[in-house]
Amino acid sequence: MNERILLIDDHTLFRAGLRDLLTRRKINVVADVGNGSEGVKIIDDEQLDIVLLDMRMPEMDGISVLKVIKAAHPDLPVAMLTTSSDESDLVGALRNGAQGYLLKDMEPDDLVVALRDIISGKTVVAPDLAPVLASAVQGDNQEKSEKEDPFAVLTPREFEILTLLAEGQSNKVIARNLGISDGTVKLHVKAILRKLNISSRITAAVMAVEHGVKKSPITMPPKRVL
Repeated sequence: MNERILLIDDHTLFRAGLRDLLTRRKINVVADVGNGSEGVKIIDDEQLDIVLLDMRMPEMDGISVLKVIKAAHPDLPVAMLTTSSDESDLVGALRNGAQGYLLKDMEPDDLVVALRDIISGKTVVAPDLAPVLASAVQGDNQEKSEKEDPFAVLTPREFEILTLLAEGQSNKVIARNLGISDGTVKLHVKAILRKLNISSRITAAVMAVEHGVKKSPITMPPKRVL
């Protein structure tokens, strides 16, 4: 597909390794730079599909760089790639327009899948951070007045699957626990997203937690990108 990507990270060795990894997977790394100011200049001059941005950097941190990018190029997808699992970093990135929040210890192939999902318009958050995101949303919800139930449009089966999405379950795990096929789960998930007028599983899960949907006691699946 030869997607065009810009890497912004202050660790030279990490950038070099990541550039090699992505290049070998047919992703065109237009440039890799060590600070946000250089990165912003390149974005102004190049046609890019996505920016992969570190959170912790000297001079301008990741959130500051993200704000500058989004102010000038609101439609350009930006994904944070970081070691930080802090709630404030995650929430700050998403609220300021990041379409992805990924961790540096994820598998290379999972990273490539996540980048391509983000380019296609999805929002992707590392599955290890699902509890952090849920906690943040619950905290926000305490300050909000009760809203009309947005899930009234769902069938009982769709609502049941939504509760499992809120737990971070994959289609395969949902299918196994409900005794139905993966294909049937996929159809239900598509219907849920369409009826709720949203585009990603992450958003559905966040909505479920925000509106107090009771969670299923099923354990978390193996670490995968949602």
